[in-house]
This record gives sequence, C-alpha cells and structure tokens, in this order.
Amino acid sequence: MEALTHNPLTLLILQMMVVISLSRLLGAGIRRIGQPMVIAEVTAGILLGPSLLGWLAPNVMTAIFPKTSMSLLSMLSQVGLVLFMFLIGLELDPKLLQNRGRTSIVISQSGIMVPFALGALAASFLRDHLAEPDVPASSFTLFMGIAMSITAFPVLARILTEKRLLKSKAGAMAITCAAVDDVMGWCLLAFVVSVVRSTGMASAVTTTLLAVGYIAAMLFVVRPFLARLAARVSTSGPIDQTTVAVTLLLLLLSSMVTELIGIHALFGAFAFGAAIPKEGGFAQALAEKLEDVVVVLLLPLFFAYSGLRTQIGLLNSPHHWAICALIIVLACAGKFGGSAVAARLTGINWRESTAIGILMNTRGLMELIVLNIGLDLGVISPTLFTMMVIMALFTTFITSPLLARVYPAELFAKELDGSPEATPMPAVGVPAFTTLMCVDDERTGPGMVTLGRALSGEGQGADKLYALHLIKPADRASFHLSQERQSTPDDDRALAPLLERAKALAASVKPLSFVSDKPGADICRVAEAKHADLLLLGWRKPLISQSALSGTVYQVMHRAPADVGVLVDRGLTGIRRVLVPFIGGGHDRAALRLAHRLMHQAGASVTLLHVTTPGKKESSGAKARMEEVFQEPGAEGRVTFKVTEHDVPSEAAIAEAAQGGYDLVVVGAAAEWGLAERMFGLHSERMIRACPISLLVVHERGAAAAPAREPARATAPLEPARQS
Repeated sequence: MEALTHNPLTLLILQMMVVISLSRLLGAGIRRIGQPMVIAEVTAGILLGPSLLGWLAPNVMTAIFPKTSMSLLSMLSQVGLVLFMFLIGLELDPKLLQNRGRTSIVISQSGIMVPFALGALAASFLRDHLAEPDVPASSFTLFMGIAMSITAFPVLARILTEKRLLKSKAGAMAITCAAVDDVMGWCLLAFVVSVVRSTGMASAVTTTLLAVGYIAAMLFVVRPFLARLAARVSTSGPIDQTTVAVTLLLLLLSSMVTELIGIHALFGAFAFGAAIPKEGGFAQALAEKLEDVVVVLLLPLFFAYSGLRTQIGLLNSPHHWAICALIIVLACAGKFGGSAVAARLTGINWRESTAIGILMNTRGLMELIVLNIGLDLGVISPTLFTMMVIMALFTTFITSPLLARVYPAELFAKELDGSPEATPMPAVGVPAFTTLMCVDDERTGPGMVTLGRALSGEGQGADKLYALHLIKPADRASFHLSQERQSTPDDDRALAPLLERAKALAASVKPLSFVSDKPGADICRVAEAKHADLLLLGWRKPLISQSALSGTVYQVMHRAPADVGVLVDRGLTGIRRVLVPFIGGGHDRAALRLAHRLMHQAGASVTLLHVTTPGKKESSGAKARMEEVFQEPGAEGRVTFKVTEHDVPSEAAIAEAAQGGYDLVVVGAAAEWGLAERMFGLHSERMIRACPISLLVVHERGAAAAPAREPARATAPLEPARQS
C-alpha cells in the first residue's frame, strides 16, 4: 500500500478504481429497489469519507485519500463537473420551454419562489447557529434560497422515463417546469456567486455587465456559429474527431470566460451546452461520445470528493439532528407544496398535481453541485453542508416510492394508448379476440403478425392486434429525453418489420412502446389492461446455460392473465396446414383451442397427432377431448386425426413435422414434450431446437392468474368430425 500511495499517479489510479468499483457495486443493489444511480454514487462517496471509512479504519482512509491528494482530486472532479454541466445543457431542449402555456409558468415560478422564500426565512435562524461569523447575511440568505429551490433535471428525466410518465400530462409538465427551474436556478446561482465574490459595489456592477455581455455573445454570436456547424455535420455523416475537438475547445473557453468573469466555470459549461442546436442529431451525437466517460469515470470522483467533505459525525447532538429534520421539512414543504398547490390551482387534478410536486422535489446531483460551490466559497459551514447533503439524499430517495403510490404501474398500463378506439360489432356467435404481440427483436415481428393475422381472420371484426416493444433503459441521460422526443411508436425500428408485414397482410395493428426495466411484469400489466386473449412472444436462441423458456418468457407464462404463445419462427409467411401433437394436458388443450381458431378464422387444415406410450392402450379420454374441440359443422375434410406410439413424444412430433407440408406446429408447453420450465435432460427442449418448421409453444393461463375471456369457439351445435 505504501508503494502505491507514495506515487501520485498510482495513488490517483487507486482512488479512481476504489470509487468506481464501490459506486457500481452499490448501484447494482440500489437499482433493484427502484432508486436512481445518483443515490448509490453519493452513498459511495459518504462511505469512503470520514462518516464511515474514516470512523472504522482511519488509517486506511488516510492512506487512500491523504490530504495531500485532495487538491488533485478536486481539480479532476471539477473537470468532470464542467463536462457534466455541458451534457446537462445539451439535454435542455428549448422546445421544452415553448408553448407550454400559463400552467407551466405558474408551477415553475411557484417551484422557485416558495422554496426560495422558505430557505431565506430559515437562513435567519440557521445563520446564528451554523454560519461563520464573517459571512455576510445577504450572501448566506441568497445561497440558502438557491439551495432549497434547485431541481435535479437529469435525475428527474431518468425517473420519468423509467416510470413511463414522460409522455403523460404530469410527466410533460414536470420536465418542462424542471427545465425552467434549472435555467432560473443557475442564473440565480451565478448572481449569488458574483455577489459573494465581489469586493464592493463597483466589482458587482462590473461582474453583472460582463455576465450580460457574455450571454449576449452566446445568443448572437456563438449560437449561430454552432447552428452552422451542426448543419454541416448533419449533412456530412457521423461526427468526426475534429468537430468534437472544436466543440470541446469552445466549451473550455466558455467555462474559462465565466470563471474569469466571476460567475463560475460551471455556468459557462451549462450555457454553452444549452446553446447547441438540438435538431439534426448533433447534440445527441456529442452526448453519446462523452457521456459514458464523464458519468462512469469522472463524475464518481466528484461524489467521492463530496463524501470526503461530508462528516455526519459533526451532527453530534439532538439539537443538530432537529435542525437537519427542520431543513428536510422546509425543503419538502417549499418544493413539493409550492409545485403541487400551484398545479392544483391551475386546474390539474389532485393525482397529477401530487405527482408533479413529488417530481419537482427531486434534488440529487444538482443540489450537491450547489452545496459544494457554497462550501468552496465559505458561505456554508461543514456542518450545514452535511445537513444539506442528507436533505438532498432524502428528497431524492423518497421520489420513486412516493411516485409509485400516486402513479402505480397498473394505472399507467390502463392509461397506455388510452385514446378511444372504434370497436366494431363482432360476428354473431364469435366473441372478440385480442392478441398482444411482444416484440423484443425486429426479426421476430413478421412471423408474429402473420400468426396474429391468421388468428383474427380476414374480416377481423372486433378482433384487435397490438404490437408491444419494451425498450431497455440506458444509463445515458440523452437516452431518456430522446424517448420523450420520439413522436409515436410507429417510429420504433424494432416494430418496423412487423408493421411492414402487417400492411402487406392488410392487418390493422396498434403499436405500443415504452421504456421498461421490468419487462415481464409490464407485459402482463399491458395484457390485463388490453384484455388480451393471447400473449405472443418471440423466441431467440438462448445462451448455452439458459433454458429456452426461462427469464422473461418464464415470468410472463406464469403471471399472464391469458394464454401465452412463444413463436419459434422459421420463415412463417402463411398458415395453411397446422400440426397439433396431443397427449392430454392443460397446455395441450390450449394448443387445441388456438388450432381450432386457425381453422375457423384462416381456413387452415389441422392434423391432430395423438402420441401414446408403447404397450399402453390409446386413451379414449384424450381422443374425446380432441373431438370435443373440433366437433362442428363444416369441419369435415379440414381435420385429420392420427395416432402414433413412441417412447419420446417430442421425437414423434418432430418426425411428423419433418414429413413436409406443414406450415406450423402448435404444441403445449408440457413436460411430456420436453418443454416444462427449467428442464434439463437428454430431450429437454429438443422440440424447440430440432423442429424443422415454425413452432408455437402454448402455455395455458394459470389458475393463479387473473381470469381472461374465453377464446372464441366457432358455432354450435357440435357434430362429429371426420376421423381418418
């Protein structure tokens, strides 16, 4: 350890390794309880500081983070912050601030003024207990107002995306108000910093004039230049390294200018990012090149530096903890109360108003940046800094659980695609049939819609086809706001092949897509909201160690409120002949019902293959169940019954499918076919891997699942079908 810590470079590398490792380790756990990554990163910094590591093993903390290394760590974290604030500016689309009307103005102004007033009011009390004597009252009061008013725009964007609320009324309003708050908050912070740094009235006036000149130059000189640069890049293809270098040079110049002016380098980075045009993909391309390095490598160093400055041990009395609790109450009352009440007064209902208030109360990283500036300037003491860090963590931590209670996932599923649809009357005797096709890979879409179209029939009537694509959330902030800017699910590239095939088949499909980190649960919720009769999943070759019916497929099969079909597509373009291997279990009966519907709706001919064990008498009960489903007028000539013996039923089915002429095999997800969940053995899932044609594995809805409507039967009365 001593050899590492004596070399400044190896010490810095060691510090980075420790910080990143602990942040990622905590992040893996914190995300499982629905919390944003910033909680884990801030906690990692606190754990590495005097609050825990310095208390448990002070020698270890001193060895890894000696005081002599703090200046280098501080400078590197400041560079990371400059780049991060540039990314925040890139995410701030001016369109979010336009055409939002009186409502967003009232809410955003209330979300700034009410907490600012409460912070200023609290400052008169806190200054006597926690401020340094030489700190001017005006500086302390202004800073406390700003610290209470800030909203974490990037954290808010991620929470809204993961909760699928970006395109809801409450989500759109919250992201707009947060954007306005961010702009106002940073402008006010720049003003406060200039006031604190100024040495007199002349200095303050000079700083103000220079700041106004800087903003004018950004608007009328830099922004038009960036617009031309973005237009050139959009027409010349992918962004090159020269363009990135020019952009970074301008970013550093902007930060240096604002630092020299006296309003802090971070404001220059934020303003430069906001000035870059968001059209044409230039801003998003820059974000994608920078975000991973900044967020994964550099930003955690800022959290570690903040954690090393956070000393929970300073709160060593009930009086201190009472003040900390008071700060938390005032922060929540100002931000949540001001935003929620303002939203309600503008006519928004209480549920959405409450959601807006909860979201606006999110502080996260942005609060830490403000607090570190205050501590660096000497405006706040280390004790007050620690209290405010705890407040930032608490207000961010409670956002997700409170939002889940106000806007539960089930409510979102019911509101998804809630526009009224014209529902035709179903044909007499044929109940409506709804199919939800869940597309994970674009290659699975065409076969799924071919099957869905066949199940709906030519006229479709009241039958409905939905195509659902769940988007895995990314760590980059640009990903989340790009989802808000995406106009409709029709723009989803994963759904494009499915929609193209649907158009060729004259099938009406309603596309749905949203971000989800829990695909199994969300698929089931949407299926329940849409009253689906069948859930169609696509199959992809799993990893060697995985079962083909494991993971999300397994979750959906055992939670879905409807029958589930897993389509193994091997070039399905039409359905004329269907093979149904049958032994007699519940899943086999579900397969029979779907085959019956294909016969009735698509005019397909069906071969029922009853597989028996050698030496055993043919089961008359199984045969009777097959005949019961297919007894109807007009079935003659379209249904063929076959009986065969085999030790391994799946091999008999594969052999029959290989004879040729079949388009689709429909089989129940039963152990007899080697398709029971998580089976391992000689014939495990061989049916899926060896079947030469397209295969549909059907899982009957479980008794524990919510009841779904009975799939359509054809007509009554029943009459004997032809047997051969």
